[in-house]
Amino acid sequence: MRTIRVETSAATILLTEAPEPKIRDRQTGEIAKDAVSGEALMTIGVVYIEEGESSLIKVTVPESGVSEGLILGSPVSLPGLVARPWESVFNGQQRHGIAYRAAAVTPAAFPAAMEATA
Repeated sequence: MRTIRVETSAATILLTEAPEPKIRDRQTGEIAKDAVSGEALMTIGVVYIEEGESSLIKVTVPESGVSEGLILGSPVSLPGLVARPWESVFNGQQRHGIAYRAAAVTPAAFPAAMEATA
């Protein structure tokens, strides 16, 4: 499937869920690993706000890309954010969605326009 680069320069992204290990197999508790590097993967929850609309999304980040100093509710940056459409069949039912992945998650500042209205 095609990977689509997500332009984030005009967006405000707020951390809503702290980083936690991405589980590959819920029954065994196996942690998901990057297919190329073998590095453990983490997931975070964010609210992505752009042009007056918002979406709650989960983003996968390599463990080494999780910065110190992340605070729930604070703005973050997601360098290298991409979206990848997916679909699968599970128990005879077709499922589909969009998976998000970033190279890192780092603390960011509120845009000046938001600070002026706060």
